[in-house]
Amino acid sequence: MEPVTLITGGSTGIGAETARRLLDQGHRVAVTARRADRLTDFSRGVEQHADRLMTLPGDTAEEAHVRQAVDLTVKTWGGLDNVVVNAGFSLPGTLADHLPEAMRSMILTNVLGPALVVQATLPYLKERRGRLVLVGSVAGVKNTPGNLYSVTKWAVHALAENTRQLVTSEGVGVTLVAPGMVDTPFWDTRGGRPDAPTMTAAQVADCVLFALNQPPGMDINHIQMRPVGQLN
Repeated sequence: MEPVTLITGGSTGIGAETARRLLDQGHRVAVTARRADRLTDFSRGVEQHADRLMTLPGDTAEEAHVRQAVDLTVKTWGGLDNVVVNAGFSLPGTLADHLPEAMRSMILTNVLGPALVVQATLPYLKERRGRLVLVGSVAGVKNTPGNLYSVTKWAVHALAENTRQLVTSEGVGVTLVAPGMVDTPFWDTRGGRPDAPTMTAAQVADCVLFALNQPPGMDINHIQMRPVGQLN
């Protein structure tokens, strides 16, 4: 039976590269993203896998959107084997100059969103003794001045560990993948890509697949990586 994987924030960057690799491996993949146009662009790039790809526009900070995505995936393909929680974004500047509504939006997307996805998918992952991967960040273990994005990623790291403790006795694997600087559209909202060493989204996706492809009974809990040359 072909494995079924749901990926949030999967139209570009790490999520899209993970989806491509899983499709190549024979998975049926459901991909969510807020922007329907980016989902369309992504699907055009993997047309050879169209029969095993589902694109689902929606906001992971909205419970109804999360439930709809999960329900449609399960209804269409019969269950869930893996979930990759990747949706998130950052703000330019620091806490000193963020607008309150922008902070609210980032916190809802980066913290509430993953919690809603975990809540909605755990019953199905338990049924198949599946795997959950949450994409955190080196920012979730390393503070920098006024970095509210870092605060949200510390929360994701905590969510990964307390979820692991909740479900490991029921056979569900939980992995936190925490990359350093990655060359993706993430930087589009932060004034452009930094003049610093970066990894590719494909390199991070390889780490996600490493966690998902572990044999039964083996659970990789935390993968942290940086490009050579990144100090913080």
